Amino acid sequence: MKTYTKNSLQNIRTEESITVPRKTRFQESWELLKKNKLAFLGLLIFVLFFFTAVAGLILTSGSKPYLDPSTIRLQEKLRPPLSNPNLKTLRPEETPKLGIYLFGTDDLGRDVFARMLQGAWVSLTVGFVAVGIAVLIGIFLGGIAGYFGQNHICLHHILITLILFTGVVLLSIGNMYLSVIFLIPGIVCILYYLLLKKRSVKKAQSIWLQMLHKKAISVDTLIMRVVDIMLCFPSFFLILTVVALLPASIYNIMIVIGLTSWMGTTRFVRAEFLSLREQDFVTAVKALGISNLRIIFRHMVPNAIAPVLVSATIGIATAILTEAGLSFLGFGVPPPYATWGNILSDGKRFIFDAPWLTFVPGFAILIVVLSFNLFGEGLRDALNPKLRERY
Repeated sequence: MKTYTKNSLQNIRTEESITVPRKTRFQESWELLKKNKLAFLGLLIFVLFFFTAVAGLILTSGSKPYLDPSTIRLQEKLRPPLSNPNLKTLRPEETPKLGIYLFGTDDLGRDVFARMLQGAWVSLTVGFVAVGIAVLIGIFLGGIAGYFGQNHICLHHILITLILFTGVVLLSIGNMYLSVIFLIPGIVCILYYLLLKKRSVKKAQSIWLQMLHKKAISVDTLIMRVVDIMLCFPSFFLILTVVALLPASIYNIMIVIGLTSWMGTTRFVRAEFLSLREQDFVTAVKALGISNLRIIFRHMVPNAIAPVLVSATIGIATAILTEAGLSFLGFGVPPPYATWGNILSDGKRFIFDAPWLTFVPGFAILIVVLSFNLFGEGLRDALNPKLRERY
């Protein structure tokens, strides 16, 4: 029987550690994602959709695009998919570049394939920009609630904020005289409290100043109550109301969707910060005298970003659905831009005569949104160590 000494066992362990390379966290997550067939299929569809949207931007933009989604051919209206154009009735610039109408034509004879390509870029842009705005707001507010949540807001903080907010509102509507009346006292109060805070010797304060310095509400409670209030409103109807009041623009759509969908990210980031704030490595960097900003952005945000990525992936699908719903109702991106929602809206009048005008954008929205949801669920499982055992 073969025996091993203590030194030989240590040498074997050393050789094993050298010959077996350790996988990084990204490599482990990637392998788990590939084992999840539905999530990997969702990722492939997302990549295909991305390149299709970029190709749509290149092919349908400019003064003389290769595929013009706005070319009207009334003599070719409501042609079915894969139909050949009637070259005798078309001018050379009206002839489809592909030689056929791949997805047919609409009631004005416009090529549905070219309009779908242009709509893909609009949907991708709205989804990513809106989610980017929501993620930035969510990380900012969630980080403050999770890291500084135990701090309290005093009455004078609320008073100064209200004064400055009133001054900014008056300035925005053009009332210069009243805005100055509010803004100057607000700025003076801020400077006064900053100077008072730097003084080392505390003087006896009057009863009114003592009342103003009383703690009113904690930072965490204030932010989370704002989140609860925002969640009480039906998101789609809130977006619909705001969009109806603003001028029709693709930028307004992005901003409004982003400003009304940050609540979930805020909750995720707050929960992660509350657990990370009590970890040993955070206590260690605090003991070293590292600033709060460096602790948050260098040590805590990278560890809390995993659930945010999952939320953002699923949020892109929600933003695409919201934009399609707004365009379907006539409150979305205005003409001449084509979106999947307004193609679907135009086709509802010809659902029996030209069903492809409804089915083509409908199936495109279904496949893209489903792919984002599947990829988001697979990403959640791959990034969560507790769920890795199922694979």
